[in-house]
Amino acid sequence: MILIPSSLENREEAFVNLYRSLKELDFTLGGNWDYEKGSFDRSLDEKQQMWVRIPFRVTHGTLDGDSDESDAVVLLGTPYALRHLYREGGDPTADVQVMGALVDQFQRPVDKDAEIGDEWAEKAREVVRKVERNLV
Repeated sequence: MILIPSSLENREEAFVNLYRSLKELDFTLGGNWDYEKGSFDRSLDEKQQMWVRIPFRVTHGTLDGDSDESDAVVLLGTPYALRHLYREGGDPTADVQVMGALVDQFQRPVDKDAEIGDEWAEKAREVVRKVERNLV
């Protein structure tokens, strides 16, 4: 993980404004959100291993998921770049499980905080600068 110092940090904004603006820049509401915190995520590569994440916490109102109809106000944290490495091909230790297939559909990263090269770190910084310009 690489922290990206930004003017976004400590910015308080209506969730719906951020959601709409960031959606135009290919960000989505990260799947790890709850009613008190979450993140806006954007993949930087086709394999979806390199990511830019802008964390936030709810300061007022209620966050109700991936919707542009929320009264939530959020405080942005420091953006960062991260890399998730996934196993190529099948999992050699996997067992066939009928019930497991219904619950466990997605592979966990082999390394959810893998090293990030300079090229990807710079690309992440460029994306954050673009967000800063668009949220003026």
